[in-house]
Amino acid sequence: MGMWVHLATTAPDGAPHVVPVHPSWEDATLWVMVGLESVKVRNIGHDPRVMLHWQVGEDTGFDSLMVWGRAAVHDDLDTKRRLWTGVFDYDLDMFSPGGPEGSPETGFVAIEPERAVVLRAFGSAGREEWRAGR
Repeated sequence: MGMWVHLATTAPDGAPHVVPVHPSWEDATLWVMVGLESVKVRNIGHDPRVMLHWQVGEDTGFDSLMVWGRAAVHDDLDTKRRLWTGVFDYDLDMFSPGGPEGSPETGFVAIEPERAVVLRAFGSAGREEWRAGR
C-alpha cells in the first residue's frame, strides 16, 4: 500500500482538516506520530472521529482504501518508548531527534478502525466494505 495517507479530522466549528501522515499498524490499531500542539490533535480532542484515505497503485488490485475510526492521543512515556522502535517503518528520530524521553512535544494517535471500504476503479469495478463487529 501507499506510504502516505490523508487523515481527516473535524474542527470545533465543523470545518474539515486533511493532512498527509505516514501511519503504521500494530495489530488492529493504526498509529500516527504527531506534534501534540498540531491542529489534528486539537481536533481529535474535540471530536475523536477520523477518516483516512490511501490512494494506491494498480499492483494492489484496488485504487482506494478508506478507513473510519476513533482516535485517541497518547503522550505517556511508556507508549512512546514502545512505539519508537519496531512499529514504524522509518526512523522517528528524523522528526523528533530527542527520542521518546527528549521529545515532550511529540505524541502518537491510536486509531481504532470501525469501518473500511476498498474501491476498484474508483468504485466502478467493485467495492468491498468491512465493519467492526460483523
